[in-house]
Amino acid sequence: MSESTPRRALIVIDVQNEYINGNFRIEYPPVELSLGNIAKAMDAAREAGIPVVAVQHVLPSDAPIFAQDSEGAKLHPVVAERPYDHLVTKVLPSTFSDAGFDIWLTNNRVDTLTVIGYMTHNCNDSTIREAMHRGYHVEFLPDAAGSLPYRNKSGYASAEELHRVTTIILESAYAAVLSTEDWVQGLSNPEHAVRDNIYYSNQRAIGKM
Repeated sequence: MSESTPRRALIVIDVQNEYINGNFRIEYPPVELSLGNIAKAMDAAREAGIPVVAVQHVLPSDAPIFAQDSEGAKLHPVVAERPYDHLVTKVLPSTFSDAGFDIWLTNNRVDTLTVIGYMTHNCNDSTIREAMHRGYHVEFLPDAAGSLPYRNKSGYASAEELHRVTTIILESAYAAVLSTEDWVQGLSNPEHAVRDNIYYSNQRAIGKM
């Protein structure tokens, strides 16, 4: 393996029952689509010898979502019934909030994180940003991820809007954005996937590129 060859880990974030049939349901992309692609990515990673990290968000037993020991907090069968190499349990959005995660990555010589799971605009986003800040290469598969809508004093955003805008921002600076199919097809590629940058993203938007 050359120094330029990605040393990947697939990070499967919070694919839990709460998001599928519980109190906090993913709306966009359709959850059946994202679950299918999550399964596809996990199976491809296993075949390619890429380690898989399952991530589980757990809150106190009286929380309305992800309550400890609740059915909603359990990993969804798409993940639970597939092999994974490491389990991270967290209470904050970023997977790096578990101190052992970065240690595990270092011990396994991982330099590239491929992020899938839920939610695009929250735990995926915070994990990806922190990974990039720590010097990791990052890949994001938005068709193996998803969002739900928000309304608060700042306004309303649909699940599609949150997913789409977050994905554009991530590609502009933090992660190479790929479809699951393209990621699977590119696993034999000895080069890191390339992300865009904020300047070129802006120049295209104003018609100067």
